[in-house]
Amino acid sequence: MRNIRLTIEYDGTDYSGWQVQNKPRTKTRVNHPKTIQGIIETALKRILQEDVKLIASGRTDAGVHALAQVANFKTNSDIPVVKLRSALNGMLPDDIVVKNIREVELDFHSRFSAKSKTYQYIILNSPYPSALLRSKSYFFRFPLNITLMRNEAKCLLGRHDFQAFCASASVVKSTVRAIKRLSIKELPGYRLISVEIEADGLLYNMARNIVGTLLEIGRGKIPEGYLKKILASKNRKLAGPTAPAKGLFLVKVKY
Repeated sequence: MRNIRLTIEYDGTDYSGWQVQNKPRTKTRVNHPKTIQGIIETALKRILQEDVKLIASGRTDAGVHALAQVANFKTNSDIPVVKLRSALNGMLPDDIVVKNIREVELDFHSRFSAKSKTYQYIILNSPYPSALLRSKSYFFRFPLNITLMRNEAKCLLGRHDFQAFCASASVVKSTVRAIKRLSIKELPGYRLISVEIEADGLLYNMARNIVGTLLEIGRGKIPEGYLKKILASKNRKLAGPTAPAKGLFLVKVKY
């Protein structure tokens, strides 16, 4: 038995997220949602001639992208990893690429072995949209006070209960997470703003809800000093809107 670790880059635009959806129990014929996990597992089955179960570091939502998603699976196959990567990339669609593949210890788990994950959110802060960046950024036309956004975001650093930034439909044992780093930068070239969050884990829609709230602060819709109150309230209704999925990237997983 071998444990194989993959590092995967993908454009999530045309997918219903990472995770394979549960098949309906009805006999009615339906079109199953297209997922990143499902596409890769199907390719692996054809190459390895066995069923495999991919375990990811995290389940990205529909429309979310990844520069370095990490996933692992166990197999009885003895195919060398270099040949496996070549075979996989030959079968996968152009919007999914396996960047790295290697054999790891049997107890390695892409999710539970992770120490932190870094997500980046890209905002196009311009009076007009971009034809080239329309599926990789959030077009936000209102002027933003970046300095104010940076100052307000400092209160989110450290370990807190982030229930105010968790989707209401989420069911988790604890909404406490630790944000290790949160940076807001203006990128050269296009009028792009990057919000980068490194945390020991993220709740469902947490990154996008934080970004949506920071944008409301930056445009003056949420008053200065109010982010601390939102965090302490544990009330999702007080925070800003959920930013669209298309601007979010999983950029790094640390082990």
